[in-house]
Amino acid sequence: MPPKGYIEVNELYCKACELCVTDCPHGVLALDMERLTPRGYHPAYMVDPDACTGCVICAVVCPDAAITVYRYEKQKAEV
Repeated sequence: MPPKGYIEVNELYCKACELCVTDCPHGVLALDMERLTPRGYHPAYMVDPDACTGCVICAVVCPDAAITVYRYEKQKAEV
């Protein structure tokens, strides 16, 4: 089973540059065209949370450190 994760976007820092959207290898992210951040940008959000593997690429490419990535712990198989 592939690893799973999720992200949180700090909307105070997100400036809708779309680097996270274009660099996500799983197509998990998009800009939310329905909402605006306090600074007037469309924030990034997870379109398909089930596809996120927590690879951290989005957080690495974010120039404003607006993304925090979390990974779920693997469940150990019961014997």
